[in-house]
Amino acid sequence: MIRLFAALALPPEIAAGLVRRQSGVEAARWRPPEALHITLRFFGDLREDLARDLDAELAAVTVAPFEIELSGVGAFGEGRDIHAIWAGVTRTPALSRLARACERAARRAGLKPESRHYRPHVTLAYLRHADPAEVAAWIQANNLLKSPPIAVDRFGLYSSRRSKEGSFYRLEAEYPLLTPPPRGP
Repeated sequence: MIRLFAALALPPEIAAGLVRRQSGVEAARWRPPEALHITLRFFGDLREDLARDLDAELAAVTVAPFEIELSGVGAFGEGRDIHAIWAGVTRTPALSRLARACERAARRAGLKPESRHYRPHVTLAYLRHADPAEVAAWIQANNLLKSPPIAVDRFGLYSSRRSKEGSFYRLEAEYPLLTPPPRGP
């Protein structure tokens, strides 16, 4: 079994800018720059044969290159149940198309449909029993986050391995974004 997800990597300079914001919440397990990404679709634990089928389906995705921007910050959960701090990603039609294409690829490979609504973001930290006031102060101090445009010309299939220090990700396959061929005459 291999735990997989499709994601967009962040350019090193964008990741470095996010890492500079990673302080001020004592209970945070801040993610290292190499772990910062924008998930397109989480696939979960797959058998090797399903992983090969998924790879073939993702390789067939045709979405034109596009740009995205990071904008704003927030947290998942409320009160003492806050479990993550994130940087937002401005939703664009092209980003939504790519996420839907990854979902269709997963279904063609035989995976169950994703039940959660897609919300593009970059997880900056995981939290356990964080002080809500610290999280609120961090959000207030960073809520004007805005990145320059980020060119997206590829996406990747990543594996995830858990350890006591957190999850570690490895790029398993990379897929260039290609402009779809024109339709009919």
